[in-house]
Amino acid sequence: MASPLSHVYPLGSRVTEDGHLEVGGCDVVELAREFGTPAYVVVEDDIRTRARAFKDAYAARCDDFEVHFASKAFPCTAVLRVLREEGLACDVASGGELAIALKAGFDPARIHLHGNAKSERELAEALAAGVGHVVVDNHTDIDRLERLVPDRAVQRVQLRVAPGISPDTHPSISTGGPNTKFGFGLQHAPAAIERLDASDKLDLEGLHLHIGSQIYDVESFRTALEAMAQLATHGMVNLGGGLGVAYVNAEHPPSIEDYVAAKVDAVRDVMGADVRILDEPGRALVANSTVTLYTVESIKRNVDLYVAVDGGMSDNLRPMLYGARYEAQVASRFGGGTYCHLVGKHCESGDLIIRDAELADPRVGDVIVTPATGAYGYSMANTYNGVPRAPVVMVSGGDARLVVRRESYDELTLRDVA
Repeated sequence: MASPLSHVYPLGSRVTEDGHLEVGGCDVVELAREFGTPAYVVVEDDIRTRARAFKDAYAARCDDFEVHFASKAFPCTAVLRVLREEGLACDVASGGELAIALKAGFDPARIHLHGNAKSERELAEALAAGVGHVVVDNHTDIDRLERLVPDRAVQRVQLRVAPGISPDTHPSISTGGPNTKFGFGLQHAPAAIERLDASDKLDLEGLHLHIGSQIYDVESFRTALEAMAQLATHGMVNLGGGLGVAYVNAEHPPSIEDYVAAKVDAVRDVMGADVRILDEPGRALVANSTVTLYTVESIKRNVDLYVAVDGGMSDNLRPMLYGARYEAQVASRFGGGTYCHLVGKHCESGDLIIRDAELADPRVGDVIVTPATGAYGYSMANTYNGVPRAPVVMVSGGDARLVVRRESYDELTLRDVA
């Protein structure tokens, strides 16, 4: 049977002769039976392939580089372990993400701590762990670090700069504009650089920028670098990730190779040939590696047809936060023909996973699959309405293993003290 699968599905996915979706060599209908739904199913080989593509693309264009996984996209120990095995470094944005990265086996020297509101505790934890860099976001970071770094010790830092560039992306994931909560604006960065250069406890090794996520226009990165051209790089620039991915079949983001080429060329043209390049892809490494499985619990028509599943905003909050678009299929009957709203089980009218989905004759009990859920589904998961968080299943070569088990009802009250 010719596969109708689009590029939004994990690499190597196919529809079998009996019409079932197969990912990582595993029938997803069988996975739903074994592990239950909702469930995140991660194709390990997809993540490994994309990690290698990033490393190879940079290695083909420059000698001095490092690729960090922006762990906020999928802060799962097993996922981080795979990326560590592929030679990536790690970017964390909290003490909790730091703890996960350390558990996954990352060398602390290859971890960067980010954040616009780092607590004193988080900074102390990072120093105790021996992180490679702290990305300084504000003067309070500098105050606290100078107090916390022991005498005769030095902590390497990067300075986050907001270059005043707003790329063509959703406002909620645009982070480098002229009025952002992140980093030092261009008018304030020189004073911060001067202060860091004068410090005997902090070693400024380079500049950091992150202009946003889900970016298709790679020339935005050149524009940002040109805006920062008057700042001394100190020999290193961290380009902050941002490559967009395809969530629906009609979307065609730049390739990893084109993205990397645009960034490297821009750094060379604007900042010089000897500047070390760091990058922090997140969603581009994991989004399309994963599908989420649901079971249809009810179908009804008011004016429109509503197909309700056993998950929703507790396992994928992005449609509700950003109006993010996804595709869906009946996992055992690919195709379409029935237009409906795919909705979740939660007591919110806004618990709408996909408006105007097209499914093949959906029925109660069907397994529904939504692709491209590897970024920010698991990391934003919640227990609204007391719904336990979904498990993570990793598949490869026809084998499936549970790497995060389903939350239990008892665990919903574990933190209760009365």
